[in-house]
Order: sequence, then structure tokens, then C-alpha cells
Amino acid sequence: MKTNHEIDYRILGSEMQCVEIELDPQETVMAEPGSFMMMDSSIQMQTIFGDGTQQNSGLLGKLFSAGKRLLTGESLFMTAYTNIGSGKRHVMFASPYPGKIIPMDLHAMGGKVTCQKDAFLCAAKGVSVGIEFQRKLGTGLFGGEGFIMQKLEGDGMAFVHAGGHIIERDIQPGEQLRVDTGCIVAFTKDIDYDIQFVGGIRNTLFGGEGVFFATLSGTGKVWLQTLPISRLAGRIMQYGGMNRREEGSILGGLGNILDGDS
Repeated sequence: MKTNHEIDYRILGSEMQCVEIELDPQETVMAEPGSFMMMDSSIQMQTIFGDGTQQNSGLLGKLFSAGKRLLTGESLFMTAYTNIGSGKRHVMFASPYPGKIIPMDLHAMGGKVTCQKDAFLCAAKGVSVGIEFQRKLGTGLFGGEGFIMQKLEGDGMAFVHAGGHIIERDIQPGEQLRVDTGCIVAFTKDIDYDIQFVGGIRNTLFGGEGVFFATLSGTGKVWLQTLPISRLAGRIMQYGGMNRREEGSILGGLGNILDGDS
């Protein structure tokens, strides 16, 4: 028997998606602050410490739950949306940047999914949003995600967001994927996450892909993104200070100088 609230949903949009959650009376969905888009009447909004799974454990338990979120770069607080009416009501949450929203049925995935920091968007009440420490020193130092990732546990629906297009891949026993460290979104509990040296002096110095691959093996499902937010931010910073007049010009930056722009 499931212990988390059972919620229905639909995902709308293509590039800038949102998820619409349908709540029966007294059902609750937990969401990241700032992800709210719209809600029907009779939905009550309440800001709480942590993910709501430690509300009956006293002050220490609440502080511990909230503190875990700080380690993954999240806020101390989450927002609970509860349908206090007599019929079905809806609440919608929007993605923070271009990409896709991924629905995850934790009950069908063994009760646990590990994902990149800042990926979590919202989930049914009862889903625990915790931290996953990388036990291997090399993975923590060079794996792109650091020593701490997010851990989603429970038997309800959870929703995460990632950049660009999302590739789902089922890994079979004996199979191994080598992935850019920033492209990993999430993986199920029986997937082993490690790193591997790219190898070769020219590959390392001039390949442009970094020094390490992430390796994924074991048995289970992985989600990969085509546009990590770090890559998007890097491109924006790279071109943000340039004068657009040089775009498409054979002279490039020299054209700006000749035009009187320094």
C-alpha cells in the first residue's frame, strides 16, 4: 500500500514546460519556492521547513530535514499546496529555464532516484527530498556534481526539471555508458555512478570535453540532458559582453573598432 499522496498530472508545453497537478480533497503536493504558476480556489498554500516528511518529529527533526536541503543548494523552506475543497482542484508549476519536466513514479522505480542538485521541482506529499553523498573521492572531486546530489525517496510521483532535450536510457547488466559529467540528470538506485579518465594528451588538452567522463553501469534507468544549465550559463557569459554588430561580420571585432566602437 502506498504511503505518499496519489496525485494525477499532465505536462503542458514543449520548450518552457509546466506541470498541472490535480488534487483530490485533502491531497497535497510539495513544491520548490518560486516554481508556482497558478492554482484554483480552495487550494491552501503553506510554507514549511524541509520537505514535509518530518513534521511530526519535533523541532530537531524539522531542522535536520531543512538543513539537508541547504547542502544541495536549495532553500530551507518548501511550499505545500493542499486541496481543502470538496471537489478536484488544480495547481500548476513552471520550469525555471528551457528544458523538460520529467515525471517519476518512485513506486515503480524501487522507491529511490538520485538526481542532480536543483533538479527537483515538485512531488506528492510524503516524498522525501534528501541528500546523496558520493562515497568515492574521485567521483566527488571530478564528477561534475560534487560530493552531494539530491535523493528522492518514497512511493509517490515526483517531478524534476533539466535543460534541453531529455534522453531516457535503460542500462542492462554488463553495459556501461560514458557521459559528459554535466549531462547526467538522474538515475535509479541500482545504477553505479563513477568517473573515468579520458586518456590521451591531445584528448585531454585539446578535446574540449574535460579530463573525465562519468560512467554509469549496473541495472536500471538513467536520464540525460542535452543542455546542462552550466553550459547554457557559460555561453551566455561568453557572448553577453559582445556588441551584436559584430555578429555575421567578416571583420568581427575589428569591424566595431572601424565603426568607432571600442
